[in-house]
Amino acid sequence: MARISGVDLPPNKRVEIGLTYIFGIGRARAVDILEKAKVDRAIRVRDMSDDEVLRITRVINQEGRVEGDLRKAIALDIKRLIENGSYRGMRHRRNLPCRGQRTNTNARTRRGPRRAIAGKKKATR
Repeated sequence: MARISGVDLPPNKRVEIGLTYIFGIGRARAVDILEKAKVDRAIRVRDMSDDEVLRITRVINQEGRVEGDLRKAIALDIKRLIENGSYRGMRHRRNLPCRGQRTNTNARTRRGPRRAIAGKKKATR
């Protein structure tokens, strides 16, 4: 089992897909990393040699932030927005969508489940 950036990659998946289990690496970035590391995209994680794992790890470390560093950077960015008192910061503080979506009828994921209000009935037409 390959372990890269503190994440155990699933052994039965192709390397291209396995790398996406690392926070901050999607399909496009995984393909780019494999090209730079000169590793075949179609090879399975369990079939990789230690040398290939080392080359992939080296490329990921050179490329930029992943996993813990990236999560920390995102948290600091959100904290900065909140402290600035910016519109986006206020939306983060109130746990509402901050990219312009409507909230009158949608945004249930962000706002959570509906809370019943006592005595309120639906309007009949």
